[in-house]
Amino acid sequence: MFSYRHAFHAGNHADVLKHLILIQLLKYLGQKDTPYWYIDTHSGAGVYALEGEWAGKNAEHEGGIARLWERDDLPPAVADYVEEVAAWNEDGALRHYPGSPFIAGPMLRDRDCMRLFEAHPTEITVLQDNVRTLGRHVQRKTMFYDRDGFSGLKGLLPPPTRRGLVLIDPSYEDKRDYTYVMHTLQEGLERFATGMYAVWYPQVARREAQQLPEKLMRIDAKWLHVSLTVRQPSGIGLGLNGSGMFIINPPWTLAATLKSVMPWLVEALGEDEGATFTLDTHGV
Repeated sequence: MFSYRHAFHAGNHADVLKHLILIQLLKYLGQKDTPYWYIDTHSGAGVYALEGEWAGKNAEHEGGIARLWERDDLPPAVADYVEEVAAWNEDGALRHYPGSPFIAGPMLRDRDCMRLFEAHPTEITVLQDNVRTLGRHVQRKTMFYDRDGFSGLKGLLPPPTRRGLVLIDPSYEDKRDYTYVMHTLQEGLERFATGMYAVWYPQVARREAQQLPEKLMRIDAKWLHVSLTVRQPSGIGLGLNGSGMFIINPPWTLAATLKSVMPWLVEALGEDEGATFTLDTHGV
């Protein structure tokens, strides 16, 4: 849906969870010399001005990254995340927030590659312009696709290196996205069973959103599922109460990292007594 802009939500509690985990996945892939591909099915604009018209409208980052910005008790994984955001705010003031491509791009090594899908006709142009600011060393290893990653992903799998991370992160503004996620993931696993897949989903008052994690956990593969709830659902069923990440073929170290981090995040980002987390694994 072309009315959606991730800038409205940049840096919120859901981005904290998603990007904290993304950094840990990329760090793990970078431990081996063999190159890998990073594929983003819904890339957005790449980087966002938190004081801009869209991000500033609801200032959702105030309930996310802003709560962590000046704390001096960050667990190591949270410190890694805040450090990546700080790289885009060199004067120390929180004005910019890097989306997934801008977190992944600087972490790529010489032979790693980045493949970015974005269907929004305006956002894809902004994304291309923004990636140019990352320098030629990132540009030359990046390709853009002006279409939906749901339909385009299968053409890239398996990557030539047989190592890769696929981030599946749609807006879910269209309820059909929940079905598309399952189809895309199942099709991806048929083509690239050893790949790492990270699916983000929202906790909202929609039946499809509540059913998606249950469906994901029935996938016959090694997986890790983590969710962060920051508040009780509203009585009128509006708003984002939390979010979750489902990782297939996760690093063996990730569960222990999140076991120590998630209680801290609940304390740091929780808004009422409904704040909590879940952490489950299968075959890991």
